[in-house]
Amino acid sequence: MVTRIVRWIVGIVVVLLVIIGILGYRYIKSALAPVDPNSKDRIAVKIGIGSSTKAIGAELQKKGIIKSGTVFNYYVKFHNVAAFKAGTYHFSKAETLDDIISVLRDGGAQADAVGTVLVKEGAQISDIATTVDGLKAKNPNLTKAKFLAVLKDQAFFDQLAKRYPKLLSSAAAAKGVRYRLEGYLFPATYSVTAKETAQELVTEMVVKADSVMQSYYTSIARQGYSVQQVMTLASLVEREGSTTADRRTIAGVFLNRIAAKMPLQSDLSVMYALNTHKAHLTNKDTAVDSPYNLYVHTGYGPGPFDSPSENSITAVLSPTNRNKKYLYFVANMKTGEILYATTRAQHDANTAKFAADNAAAASSK
Repeated sequence: MVTRIVRWIVGIVVVLLVIIGILGYRYIKSALAPVDPNSKDRIAVKIGIGSSTKAIGAELQKKGIIKSGTVFNYYVKFHNVAAFKAGTYHFSKAETLDDIISVLRDGGAQADAVGTVLVKEGAQISDIATTVDGLKAKNPNLTKAKFLAVLKDQAFFDQLAKRYPKLLSSAAAAKGVRYRLEGYLFPATYSVTAKETAQELVTEMVVKADSVMQSYYTSIARQGYSVQQVMTLASLVEREGSTTADRRTIAGVFLNRIAAKMPLQSDLSVMYALNTHKAHLTNKDTAVDSPYNLYVHTGYGPGPFDSPSENSITAVLSPTNRNKKYLYFVANMKTGEILYATTRAQHDANTAKFAADNAAAASSK
């Protein structure tokens, strides 16, 4: 009796699996076929630098070029298709999924591109806005004022945060930030078209950031950080160190100071608070009333101070020499050499040494 029941259950399960398999096969086969074999219209699609396969599939489905972005995503991964090239593409609904993938792999036409925007590593939003403004003669949508207005648009940010929650949820919760997307316009070169809007350009930069950060979300969560904390610390590391080794050690210094509840005392944070650049800070400068002033406030600060590189992000997640308990560092502005210290007395001695070396070098000229 028991054996008969087991066989009956197994039989039902097998039948259900066969039905699911048949339906799944038909669904996938349908998704691979053209949306409309008789269509002759061409639909423009812009694929930004660093766009994920999932994002590309969603955009193609949104434009009605393919039936399922999900099938597209898994089909590409299953066939180990090489990375797609950024560009502006023109597809018709009469093309198969294989046809579309082939075109994306070979690269899109850039005939409608009017220029590029280079986001340098360590660039601040104000710097990026100035670069964008250089294209206003070719695209009146891309002025400094319009670009900054987009970055002040809370409704636009909320839309992005909803689309990229892993990247932007902690930025959405931050208090006292100047720009919620400071640090999230990823360093890269972006091509722009004659009719591209500032919103579209900013979105492309955020998509690139999310694409890069996909590799780090698990590590960030495992180490108990928020993305905002990592990007903030990485933005300081970006400007304080120039080599991978120094950046990883500097990240360790900052993390040691945070653990000790000491202010980071970064000059970069004060200059961001002042919204200016100075070779030397005064006591009045380091006392400025701003949440970005990390001479006064402990912790990470409200948010990033610039757009950090992937190298600086990995430095924060994989710091070195923390066991040496460094709490201070000073850089020789002439040579780039950095000295580290565990006590204030050692740090003062290192600072005095570099001051003497620079003075001697100046007098010998």
